[in-house]
Amino acid sequence: MSDHVRDLDLVHEATERLLTAAAKKDETAVTGSSRLPAWTRGHVLAHLARNADALVNVLAGRPMYASAEARDAEIEQGAHRPLAEQLDDVRETAARFQHAAAEYPDWTRSVELRGGVTDTASRIPFRRLIEVELHHVDLGIGYELEDLPAEFTEREIAFLADRFAGNAAVPRIQITANGVGQWSTGRPDGDAVSVIGPAADVLGWLAGRREGAGLECDGPLLPVLPSL
Repeated sequence: MSDHVRDLDLVHEATERLLTAAAKKDETAVTGSSRLPAWTRGHVLAHLARNADALVNVLAGRPMYASAEARDAEIEQGAHRPLAEQLDDVRETAARFQHAAAEYPDWTRSVELRGGVTDTASRIPFRRLIEVELHHVDLGIGYELEDLPAEFTEREIAFLADRFAGNAAVPRIQITANGVGQWSTGRPDGDAVSVIGPAADVLGWLAGRREGAGLECDGPLLPVLPSL
């Protein structure tokens, strides 16, 4: 089982790191393009706030979002607010998530996420940590994949490798993050394709944040992964 108590501490630290960095930007920064297609930084911040509330819903046994359309509409509606209002929203929703987690009675329970995905409640804090850390990078304000804590990078690579494991659309892949570890993913059959490189580049490729220019592959082409 995941250490939800420690992960909640890491979520708090990552959130404060993001808020501190974003608060140093001027008002025009929020309307600038993020690193995510078609999203401004305001969209990223609005998504982070709504995701915190969505995970409160999960812990309460409610649907994560009313619908995919409602989720998208809330993000779009919140994306155009002033920076200070955006940051207050991220801060306040983060506090609500921490409060809900502090009162959660049974971390061994199975919970349902978006799209019918289920997981153990104890992994919810790490899922929130993923949102905060990767979207901090997505803001494009000076926080890079190389700046992510080493422990987080290793855990997220393992998380994503597990997510693609058994996927018939993904060839069998042997992943090596230099100096960090090895993972197998994709189909269980067939010859394995070896992908090797720095941990930040491996994570970026798995998470759809980099195309894999920093990676070595013993196949003709680096495998194309499905969208997350």
